[in-house]
Amino acid sequence: MPFALSPMTLSSSDFPADGVIPRDCTGEGEDRSPALSWDKVPEGTESFAVICHDPDAPLVSSNGNYGFVHWVLYNLPGSLTELAAGTDQGTAGQNNFGHSGYGGPMPPEGHGTHRYYFWVLALDSNEQYAPDLTLWQLLEKIEPNIIGMNRLVGTYRREG
Repeated sequence: MPFALSPMTLSSSDFPADGVIPRDCTGEGEDRSPALSWDKVPEGTESFAVICHDPDAPLVSSNGNYGFVHWVLYNLPGSLTELAAGTDQGTAGQNNFGHSGYGGPMPPEGHGTHRYYFWVLALDSNEQYAPDLTLWQLLEKIEPNIIGMNRLVGTYRREG
């Protein structure tokens, strides 16, 4: 089932599906991660990972990856069903800003509205991974253990 959407749902009290991400959750505001919650968790879930990716960013790396990674968070317990805004739970991985933790939306000036995909991935393992993994390093490690996943898409257009 890896990389196929499951019945699990993901939502945020900060913005609706396909809605505008509030400024305080962006690089132009407080740069705090949004509140997230999920349900319909697959039986056998031992841990979760959360990712935020902007596929509209005009970037392609030398290894063929596209877009911009804003958040990589993992080692979240399987009993968890929500993350508070600005959470410090879990283990932070590397984002494409070059640091660990959440880096909010901030598309290039004049680049229009971007979509931001927040993903929750349910894993059938509670293996603990080291801090500072990139998205691609994390996916390589967890791919065999993904038993459910889904996404919440938000949008943002830079005000500047």
